[in-house]
Amino acid sequence: MLRLAILCSLVSLAASSSAQPERGPRMQPETAMGMYAPNQHELYDGRFIIRGTRIYQAGALDDQSPWDHMGDDATNLRAVHGEISFDVNEIVNTGTFRAELQLPEGRYVVELDRFHEFSPCQDGGIAAYLFEHGNSGCGDMNWPKSLLFVAAWGYGHATLNGEPLYDDYEIHFMVTQGMRDRETLEVMLEPSSGEAGAVNPASQQLDFYIRSPERNEANHPNREVFDHFFAMEVTWQ
Repeated sequence: MLRLAILCSLVSLAASSSAQPERGPRMQPETAMGMYAPNQHELYDGRFIIRGTRIYQAGALDDQSPWDHMGDDATNLRAVHGEISFDVNEIVNTGTFRAELQLPEGRYVVELDRFHEFSPCQDGGIAAYLFEHGNSGCGDMNWPKSLLFVAAWGYGHATLNGEPLYDDYEIHFMVTQGMRDRETLEVMLEPSSGEAGAVNPASQQLDFYIRSPERNEANHPNREVFDHFFAMEVTWQ
């Protein structure tokens, strides 16, 4: 009887473990509500037309290594004029992205030339309504876990005052729940309790970066070039 009881307990434990949802871009533990995936909706057309304003830059273009261009503590941010805009179709992984900004160094323009999937979470190069970063099991730990309304990855180029600055550099942009405090602009990477990310679901932001293929372990993130901008006002069309 004792052996039978132990066997039943092990079977029950195994069943319970196997019933736990696997952590990933569309599933996180301890969620208190569910959400339909975009492709479950009959009217979903996959198109996102979004622009960002009230833009900040983490660091500067000519910072000397070592530098921190995440700007989580908000001590090295500067407001810049301009607009970030994109018009993409998540279903077919096509569209455009452009940031046109006026920096102290001059007119800075970034454009995405082609979408590219660097990991399976990225769904062909453009993905919508997924959990990423933090402990989500998708993406890196440089940002807190958030629901990404739409995000894209690929390669692109940048110019400064009309002259080539970067070519064939990696680009990533994403519209997330509010990762930064509305007033202080600080980021809290880890939540103080629970599985939910350290974000404010009552706000949104649009981040983008362009980074070099060359690495530099002295920098954060560890690239020779990592230009990072974010918009605190996000408009959907």
